[in-house]
Amino acid sequence: MNGIRKGVLAAVAAGSLAVGAVGGAVLYAATTISASAASNSNATLAAAATPAPTAGKFVPNETAAHEAGESAAREAQENAGQVPTVP
Repeated sequence: MNGIRKGVLAAVAAGSLAVGAVGGAVLYAATTISASAASNSNATLAAAATPAPTAGKFVPNETAAHEAGESAAREAQENAGQVPTVP
């Protein structure tokens, strides 16, 4: 093979690779958009299953299992009726 044919073959291979990459990206984007549109119904179902927060005073969890792993700062916040902000 002479140098010109090798150059043409390399250019064709590079062009084919570029076209394949662009085509793959377009197909991937289309399926991702489609999948995210379909999954919105799952998010709606999960939101419907979660009870809405009620307005009013914070009620701490005073079970023994919960209290065992709690820090003194967190317990002080709970006892003051505050939503805990420390671990």
